[in-house]
Amino acid sequence: MIEIEDIPLLDDPIMIAAFEGWNDAGEVATSTVAHLVEVWDADLVAAIDPAEYYDFQVNRPRVVGGPESRQIEWPTTRVYLARDTPLDRDVLLVHGIEPSFRWMQFVQELLSLAVESDISLLITLGGLLADVPHRRPMPVSVTAEHPDMQQRYDVEPSEYEGPVGIVGVLTDTANRTGISSLSVWAAVPHYAATAPSPKATLAMVVKLEELLDTVVDRGELPDESAAWERGVDELAAADEEIAEYIEALERAQATTDLPEASGDAIAREFEKYLRRRDEGGPGPRP
Repeated sequence: MIEIEDIPLLDDPIMIAAFEGWNDAGEVATSTVAHLVEVWDADLVAAIDPAEYYDFQVNRPRVVGGPESRQIEWPTTRVYLARDTPLDRDVLLVHGIEPSFRWMQFVQELLSLAVESDISLLITLGGLLADVPHRRPMPVSVTAEHPDMQQRYDVEPSEYEGPVGIVGVLTDTANRTGISSLSVWAAVPHYAATAPSPKATLAMVVKLEELLDTVVDRGELPDESAAWERGVDELAAADEEIAEYIEALERAQATTDLPEASGDAIAREFEKYLRRRDEGGPGPRP
């Protein structure tokens, strides 16, 4: 059962969802949602009853608080409402944990909230380990299953076949329910997969800016990203085999056309710079 606070009438809302676990390499997906919760000053409005969906020997509750306010914090999926966003529309942010049981019931609860809130777009986030070099821009891919969404955002359908996590089930069920959806995945270097991965999180935030035609406060992510890259450089310098492997990855990527170097991408970044200089503003709604 989902426990819902008093949610007001929302202004053309969208939902952005991420889940800890199998879909969250380097914690890139949940770190992105946590960043949006912080910079958009989102409020907790709903939480799913954890007893129905989680194995507490896998996802253990934690003791939190000081000596006079200690309490048990149960692992669960929480929904936050962001109203003061640069989108000039409301956003429901789902920060979840992949459930241990009853996946379809879990998904139906979330999508019931989405339908009741009149969500017009669901964006699911994920992170995966890949053969990508840490010194280059982190690749972020976007897919959509509905032809209208593919045309609107100039993306392709997913060609993946194999095991899926809760993100895949949620996206598939949303599509079948008639809720438009996008699936956004960031690649994390498998040799530097220790969480968190702020450079991949920053890349995810940049991709969301592009999809939603907006500007997101990046906070400390650029500094954290640079520090992370320096840290991986130091680790690689101490291991000749890893250093050679990274150089091979960089040579392989250098032979491909990077979208970050295209004229259109450079123009988009310059437009974002101008908007940040003018304190930003909402773009057209998707």
